[in-house]
Amino acid sequence: MLVLFQRVWWRRLQAMTWKELLQLLRDPTLLVFVLYAFSADIYNAASGVSFALNHAALALSDLDRSAASRELAGRFMPPEFHWIGALHEAAQGQQLLDDGKAMAVLDIGPGFGAALARGDGVSVQMQIDASNSVQGFLAAIDASQIVARYGLEQAAQRFGISSIEGSVDIPLINNATRVWFNPNQNDAWFMGISELLNVVTLFAMLLPAAAMVREKERGTIEQLLVSPLSPWQIMMPKIIAMLAVILAGTALGLFGILVPVFAIPVNGSVWLFFSVTTLYVSTLAGLGILIATVTRNMAQAGMMVILLLAPMMFLSGAWTPPEALPNVMRWGMYLSPLYYYTNASYGILMKGAGVTVLWPMLLGIGGIAAVISGITMSRFKQQFA
Repeated sequence: MLVLFQRVWWRRLQAMTWKELLQLLRDPTLLVFVLYAFSADIYNAASGVSFALNHAALALSDLDRSAASRELAGRFMPPEFHWIGALHEAAQGQQLLDDGKAMAVLDIGPGFGAALARGDGVSVQMQIDASNSVQGFLAAIDASQIVARYGLEQAAQRFGISSIEGSVDIPLINNATRVWFNPNQNDAWFMGISELLNVVTLFAMLLPAAAMVREKERGTIEQLLVSPLSPWQIMMPKIIAMLAVILAGTALGLFGILVPVFAIPVNGSVWLFFSVTTLYVSTLAGLGILIATVTRNMAQAGMMVILLLAPMMFLSGAWTPPEALPNVMRWGMYLSPLYYYTNASYGILMKGAGVTVLWPMLLGIGGIAAVISGITMSRFKQQFA
C-alpha cells in the first residue's frame, strides 16, 4: 500500500513538473527573455563594461609653449587619454567641462620650461570632471603618476643622473606586486560572472512567481486546490521546473559565452558550482512563491521582484566590499543570499575553492533557505489550503 502511494505521489509530481515546463515553452515572450538574459545580456556585460580609464577626453591649455611643456603634454597618451585639442583661453576649458565634451583639462602656465631650466619648483593644474567619481579618480591617479615621473626625470637630469627609457639610475624601492586569480585584471572576467549571478537571481524569483501568478490570473489554482494534489505537490513542481530552466541557462551562459568567448577560467569543481546554484535557486524560488501569495497579477509580481532584487545586488559585496559599508548596511549584507552566492561562485570558478573553504557561504544560504521555506509554506497554506 505504501509503495503504491509513493508511486502515485511521484507520478503526480512528474506530471505537474512537465505541465510547468510545457507552460513555459508555450510562452514565447518569456522564453526569448530567458534566452537573451543568459546569452546576449551576459556577453554585453562582459565585453562592454570596463573599470579602466579608456580614452578620456583631454584638452590642453599650454600658455608656456616650450619644449618642456610639449614633452609633458606628450606623456598623456592613449589608451588612457585622448587629446581633443589645444585651448586658446582658460575659459574654454571650463566650458568644455561644463558641456561634457572634455573629461579633463591640463593647464600649463607661462614660465614652466624656464623654471625647470633654472631648477625651480613649478606647478601644473589639471581640472577633472568627477561626476563619474570612479573615472575621475582614475584620471587623477594616472595624471599624478605621469607628472611625478616627468618631474623625477627632470630632477635626475639636472643632477647628472642617467636616465634610460624612463628609468632613473638612483636607489628606488621596487614595489613588486603579484596579482592572484585574475593576473591581467581583466574586467570581463569579473563583469561576466557578476552578470551571470545577477541573471540567475532575477529568474530564480521571477519564474516561480510568474508560474504561480498565472494560475491565479487564469483561475486554474482553484481547480488544482480541489484536486487530490497537496499544497506541496502544487508548489514543488513550479520550483523544480524553473530550477531546471535556470540550470540550463546557467550552463549556456558559462560554457556557451563566458568560457569560450572570454576565456574565463573554471578552476574549481563544476559540480560544486552547480550544486551551490541549485541550493541558491531553490532558496530564491521559495521567495518567488512567497511573492506570488501576496500579489494578484504579473505586474505586481514583477515590481515586487525588482523591489527585492535592487537591494540584494547592492548588498551582494560584488560592487562594494563589506568593510567599506556603514555598520547597518554591513549587517544587511549578511541577510542577502546573493552575498553568499557571489562569494561561493567567485571562490569556485576563479580561486578553485572547495567545500572546506566555502562552508560558511553554504551555511548562510542554507539558513536563509530554511527561514524562507517556513514562511512560504505557512503563507501558502493560509491562502490556498
